[in-house]
This record gives sequence, C-alpha cells and structure tokens, in this order.
Amino acid sequence: MERCINILYIGNAPEYFDPLKQKEKLSLTILENNLLAVNYLNSSKQPDAIICDYHLTGQNGLHLFDWIRQRTIYNGIPFILLAKDFSAEVFKSAFVKKVDDFFVTSDGLPDDFIARVKFLCGFRKGSGPALPAGRSSVAYRMPLSKRIFDIAVASFALLLASPLLLLVILAIRLESKGKVYYIAKRVGRKTFDFYKLRSMRTGSDDLLKKLAKEKNQYNKSTVKEEGILNKPCPRCLQLPEGQTCSPVMYIDTHEVCDYWYNVQKNESARNNSTFVKIVDDPRITRVGKFIRNTSIDELPQLINVLKGDMSIVGNRPLPVYEAELLTVDTLSKRFLAPAGITGLWQVELRGKGGNMSEEERKRLDNEYADHFEGNNFSFWYDIKLILRTIPALLQKGSV
Repeated sequence: MERCINILYIGNAPEYFDPLKQKEKLSLTILENNLLAVNYLNSSKQPDAIICDYHLTGQNGLHLFDWIRQRTIYNGIPFILLAKDFSAEVFKSAFVKKVDDFFVTSDGLPDDFIARVKFLCGFRKGSGPALPAGRSSVAYRMPLSKRIFDIAVASFALLLASPLLLLVILAIRLESKGKVYYIAKRVGRKTFDFYKLRSMRTGSDDLLKKLAKEKNQYNKSTVKEEGILNKPCPRCLQLPEGQTCSPVMYIDTHEVCDYWYNVQKNESARNNSTFVKIVDDPRITRVGKFIRNTSIDELPQLINVLKGDMSIVGNRPLPVYEAELLTVDTLSKRFLAPAGITGLWQVELRGKGGNMSEEERKRLDNEYADHFEGNNFSFWYDIKLILRTIPALLQKGSV
C-alpha cells in the first residue's frame, strides 16, 4: 500500500493542491509565513517535502530556504519554490542557491507534481527511484588521470601562450574601449564563471538595429513567422525596460532574445521558417574576428580548467537559459560529462564547417557522456579528440 506523503506548504494558495488530492495520497500542513514555518520545524516536525511560495508576507521564500539549508538535520527534505509569475531574477537566485525545484503557478501545478516531489524525496534521502531490472547505478566521476592531465596541459599552455595573450590583450584595448575579457555564467556539471576574451565592441546595439532594418539579408517572413516574431518574451517582460533575459538576435526588422528564439524554434520549424543571425555582426571588432576564427578568445578558459570548472576535453558548457531548456532525461544526460574547452561536438562541428543539426549535436554530447559510464573512460580517446582539434582550429572561417 502506497504511503501518504507529508507536505509542508508555506503560502496563501492551498487551492493549488486541490486537484492533486483527488489523485494522490498526501497530508498537507499549511502555514502562512516563514516565522510559522520555523516554529513548526523547530518543534521537531519532519515533513517529507517543503513547498514554499516566493512571495510571502515579510521575508520571501528564499530566506526560509537559506535557514533550512544551514541546518543539516533537514538535508534529506527537498525544498520546492513556487512563483505566481516568472521572474528571471527569482529564477536565477533559486538556481544559484540550488533550490531543488522551481515552478511557475500561473496555470496551477502540473499533474505530475507529486511524482516529482516523490522523486526529489528519494533523491535527497540518497535512495532515488528504483532502477529497471537489469540496470545498475551509473557513476560519473572525474578520473584522476584526466584531472592530472588537465592541470599539466592548462599550466603549460598558459605559460606558452602568455606572450601571445599579452599582445592580443593590448590589441583589444587599443581597438575599442571596455574590458579585455568578459565573465558569464555557464552550466556544465555545475554552474560557474566562464572566462573569455572580448571580441565585440560595447554599446553597438543602436548600430545593429539600424543595419537590421536597412540590410535585406534574410528571407521574407510568412504571416505565421511575423506572428511568432511579434510575440514578446514573457521573461523579458518581467525585467526593467531595456533589459533582456538573454542575448538579443535581430531578424529582418524584428528583435528576439535567444531564450524566446529557442522556445519558438520547434513551431517555426513546423511552419518552414528559419531564424538567421546577422552575418556580419558590426559588434565584432577586427581583432575579435581574428581571435574568434583562431579560437584565441578561448584561451582564458584554461583558468577554468585549473580551477576545476572545466576539463580540456568535454561537452561545451551552456548559458543558463539554454541549459534550462534541456530538462528531458535524454537531453540532460550531456551534463553528466565534464564541461570542456574542446570535445566531440566541437570537433565534428568545425569539421563540417559549422553545418550540424541540433539533433546531431545532442547525440554527440550524449555520446561523450557515455564515455564516462562505468569504466568506459579512455585517456587515449581524449588525446585523439585533442589531436583532431588542431587541424580544425586551422580552418578558415568562423563557426
């Protein structure tokens, strides 16, 4: 007989759970604010899961999360954050703090919400869901030989490239104003600060919009395309005017953020429409074009390797907004392998001149993740990928 799951809900919308009670056995304790929740937990109560609204009277839900995670006694209890509307700032905060899960409740809770809670309960307690018969648990660990190799190669490469780096840094500074590098959040097996040399000018958005209107570099949009492109990104609408949740691309006279582009991609494909970025992006400097084509802009990632954020060979780390889209098991598998400067995906892409379908890229990412399953790791396989990277770097053109 299936056990009743005990849920502590902190918030003011218990009606979220009414449809779920008809399908699942659950015991719901409802409290209105963080103070009541703290008093409840201090009375030695141990719920199976804690579900909390972000918007509460007084402190928000993330303050309660911080309090809970500071006490190891609650480490086995998953914490799920709810928000009535999507907010990029709240989502990023929850992601950085490693909240177990995040749901937007504008349309209520999904039908499989309790199944997700049960999974997280098992995961937190170290048991997880039962594996199908015939399958064993898979462990993904960084082999010691790979880590030693990473440190040795990254140290030697930085030492060898330091004169070139100094010249490139000077050239970047002389050609355009701004920092010679930039830092962005990327997701590999964890979220980390990703280092890269700057290849674009700063403050060229107005120029980019003007060129997008004046230069006809795209196929004409169909009526359906026009409708898709005119749809505003719901995440950008939550941000202050002038800010976007992800980098902006310009298509004909329209502009769309990368996140919304990815969300709409399947629909646009069904309509036989294609999004195309501007070929000659005026933000890219002359030095920037050179360091991109030669991959010199990637050299600061050797610092990421020394820090343990990345490996020399692995799957390319993704921006947070892209990583968020890969939620299906068959897609998220790629994160089980370490993030890398080069790898199977990158080598194959350059070898094909940048022409590769998304399905093939995902397949190659998963193929490299399989490389870490059980005892399948081969040091020489990484060496082969590095050797294949060298001629790929010497090709002409930017991919």
